[in-house]
Amino acid sequence: MTPQTPQGASAPGDLELTIGPAAHGGHFVARHEGRVVFVRHALPGERVRARLTDVGEKAKFWRADVVEVLEPAPARVPHFWAPADALKAGSRGRLPVGGAEFGHIGLAEQRRLKAGIFAEQLRRLAGIEREVTVEAAAEENPDGLGWRTRASFSVAPGGHLAMHPHRSEDLVPVQEMPLASTAINALKLWEVDFTGAERVEVAAPAAGGPPLVLLIPAGGTRPRTLARIASEIGAVADPAAGETVSVAAWDPESHELTRLRGRTWVREQAEGHDYRVTGAGFWQIHRSAPGTLVQAVVQGLDLQPGERAADLFAGAGLFTAPLAEAVGTEGHVLSVEGSPGTSRDARKNLFAMPQVEVVQGRVDRVLRNHEGRLDAVLLDPPRTGAGRVVVDQISAASPRVVGYVSCDPASFARDLAWFGEAGWELEMLRVFDLYPHTHHMESFAVLRRP
Repeated sequence: MTPQTPQGASAPGDLELTIGPAAHGGHFVARHEGRVVFVRHALPGERVRARLTDVGEKAKFWRADVVEVLEPAPARVPHFWAPADALKAGSRGRLPVGGAEFGHIGLAEQRRLKAGIFAEQLRRLAGIEREVTVEAAAEENPDGLGWRTRASFSVAPGGHLAMHPHRSEDLVPVQEMPLASTAINALKLWEVDFTGAERVEVAAPAAGGPPLVLLIPAGGTRPRTLARIASEIGAVADPAAGETVSVAAWDPESHELTRLRGRTWVREQAEGHDYRVTGAGFWQIHRSAPGTLVQAVVQGLDLQPGERAADLFAGAGLFTAPLAEAVGTEGHVLSVEGSPGTSRDARKNLFAMPQVEVVQGRVDRVLRNHEGRLDAVLLDPPRTGAGRVVVDQISAASPRVVGYVSCDPASFARDLAWFGEAGWELEMLRVFDLYPHTHHMESFAVLRRP
């Protein structure tokens, strides 16, 4: 448990620090007696009191959270959400919940900091000097709130929804989530007794339609307990949401999906295409992200009728459908996804496009056995990146263009260095702020060989 400290008091692990530059991962760099301290909830130039959260005499660096600001930066603003406010949490001897670690920073400054972090990763890991601009999402709310169409919660003792602080097993009950869409908050899940569930995932389609609440049961939970939770979810929600909300249970070990109420999937839309996304299947979180990224990909790759393309780490087919539309029935698109459930979604979403070949399996294994030319390759790997093997396989296929969608600047820069070793150059780069009030960002790059 986190030690409790009376309001206004200093804990033994408190340090007074002058904050330096932003670092990847939501941290800011400070130094104490020659040792690097990664500090969260700070801003460059500030003088703060920070509470150590991860410390060791032989550790290369320490971690800390700001609990008091002695000299604030001009861009500091009041945090919009009390459970994630480090200053309020620190005054009570607690840690703030994660997921809104930039909420104390004005949006314009958030994007300036993110641009600097992205440029630093390119310089350090890929050896590329490039000025970076972070673009706001289309139709972003002026306050940067209400954008999440997906949300994930843990369940605290007593059955209340809760969230974890950064790198902590503590649970902090929550009563709302300002970053989540109106449709998610309208479910009023904070009023439900989730005893018997370990986690709760929520999806609310950006274009409307029934939301889905996914229950991940705790060990030994009986079906009647899940049925009780499903009934309670429908009862407490706002009338419009309560009539249509779907509820399902998901076993991560057996991958078994059980319908409890309504259906086990949601219907999403992007740039004229409809998509079915089942259970815990991946979909871009920001309500404007699918359209923003599809437009960037289609423009960047500029596929022509009759060309052959591959969509790697393809998910439910968000990019596959517009790529198939671009190459036409005389072309061909190979869509590769590792998750069996998500690959089944892709087959349903793309069944009317005969030019699409959907293959379920690890990307490196599928590429190892793939025959025939590729004119273009698009990859949208997980946060860990594509990896050296996949980069080499793509390079060996010698497409005329490679498009790379990334949610992590460090893994992208690492992969980009390997592409560079094979003769590829970064032709175009766009970075989008699809995660306001967090340190995360999304990018799309076009690579070509001279």
